[in-house]
Amino acid sequence: MIKAVFFDIDGTLVSFQTHQIPQSTIDSINQLKAQGIKVFIATGRRLGSINNIGTLTFDGYITLNGGYCTIGKEKVIYTHSIPQEDIIALSHYQETVEDFPCAVVQEEEIYMNYKNAAVDQIFTLLNFPAPPLRPLREIVYNKTYQLIAFFTEEQEEHILSVLPHCESTRWNPLFSDVVPKGSNKGVGIDKILAHYGFTLEEAMAFGDGGNDIEMLRHVGLGVAMGNAAEDVKEAADYVTSSVDDDGIHKALQHFGILK
Repeated sequence: MIKAVFFDIDGTLVSFQTHQIPQSTIDSINQLKAQGIKVFIATGRRLGSINNIGTLTFDGYITLNGGYCTIGKEKVIYTHSIPQEDIIALSHYQETVEDFPCAVVQEEEIYMNYKNAAVDQIFTLLNFPAPPLRPLREIVYNKTYQLIAFFTEEQEEHILSVLPHCESTRWNPLFSDVVPKGSNKGVGIDKILAHYGFTLEEAMAFGDGGNDIEMLRHVGLGVAMGNAAEDVKEAADYVTSSVDDDGIHKALQHFGILK
């Protein structure tokens, strides 16, 4: 019996085409809540950057790819930040070897060293304003949970060698989410389930991006959206239709979860 459902946001709950949540998804989530099933967000965004889910409310939030987890919006149950030494090393690398656009995601704010066309493209896709600009060396001493790093897959191995306590998760070829090692949405799900006393077999998750693979493999029932990449679909137990074709509603109906 499913007792908890976890939803990625961008490309899963929210369409990249309309920047809206389909009405069928809104109705489905409200029906899950009416049936007593807990619903949760599992996103790469920070809590303060979730600006596209309208008036929907959730029982908890896995944010920053598992690095910051809350019950409701107020009760913090788990955090995992990037070691300060890695951020200092990144600042030094940017100043002495090569620089690339990089957004530093902290609890209260996001800053970026500079912008280019790729940055504009991604933040337009997300329907979110690009972060304000500040030199990395000015902010290295604040706690950082994630980097939104605009380097290519070819650059990735070398740059990550400068960040020995971090790993990369990518859902777009233009950038990668860099998070502390051991931080992913599956870890966040474990923290939420432990809080409620649920098992993995009682959990279901929906996702479409590379940063969703771990959680889709982790839960009892992982569902990939029809608009997901092939490696995401391969990690899932079931592939539904796209976000724009009522994929969440159809999957919940398929498994008989909506009564």
